Amino acid sequence: MAVNAKEGKVAIVTGGGSGIGKAAALALLNDGWKVAVAGRRAEALEQAVQEANAGGRALAVATDVTDPASVKALFETVVKAWGRVDLLFNNAGMGLGQAALEDVSVEDWKRVVDTNLNGMFYCIQQAFRVMKSQQPMGGRIVNNGSISAHAPRPNSIAYTATKHAVTGLTKAASLDGRKYDIAVGQIDIGNAVTELAARMAKGVPQANGEIRPEPLMDVNIVGQSVLYMANLPLEANVLFHTVMATKMPFVGRG
Repeated sequence: MAVNAKEGKVAIVTGGGSGIGKAAALALLNDGWKVAVAGRRAEALEQAVQEANAGGRALAVATDVTDPASVKALFETVVKAWGRVDLLFNNAGMGLGQAALEDVSVEDWKRVVDTNLNGMFYCIQQAFRVMKSQQPMGGRIVNNGSISAHAPRPNSIAYTATKHAVTGLTKAASLDGRKYDIAVGQIDIGNAVTELAARMAKGVPQANGEIRPEPLMDVNIVGQSVLYMANLPLEANVLFHTVMATKMPFVGRG
């Protein structure tokens, strides 16, 4: 199915029922994209679709990214509905909150790895299979890395390790995608206002052991960043894009 206009572009957003995923989905929909909003919580997905008020351009698809069969079904559903996939925003992820390294259970470690690393791989793999087979061939994948892909917070070993691993996925997929006109990049986000990040305004542990509040930015800024990456022609790629609250304690010693 040929795509000659933005209105024909098709996106999948995982973890799309709330937070960063929802902001990205709404930004894409407001720009004329068709968007499949995927996640585990069907009710949240339906609410996001209703909020978008985009008619037949928005589709809620209940998906568990830790299950390869569920991810395969997601892509099959979207291709059946719209014929192709032009963008995957590979956003679904989770953390454990504050957990001392020596106290992290094997079960919790595996749960984070299964979501943040394995789930991302399953989605990338399905995107490759679809994007290399469609006409016109190609597409774009944007992985959600996080500032934690660069530097850890205290007591965050599972989340930090998996987000560093996402960088490896991005680099390898970017290289392997060249022959299929698949552009793969990563967005690293710092302190966007979401339910999960709201606690930062009240104070979170710093590297020196102190508890300090941190600046936050509007999550819709992240949505606009994803939209910018999505709308680039496939001849250009943003390999790594960092968008963060300007004054958050990331650059420098803290």
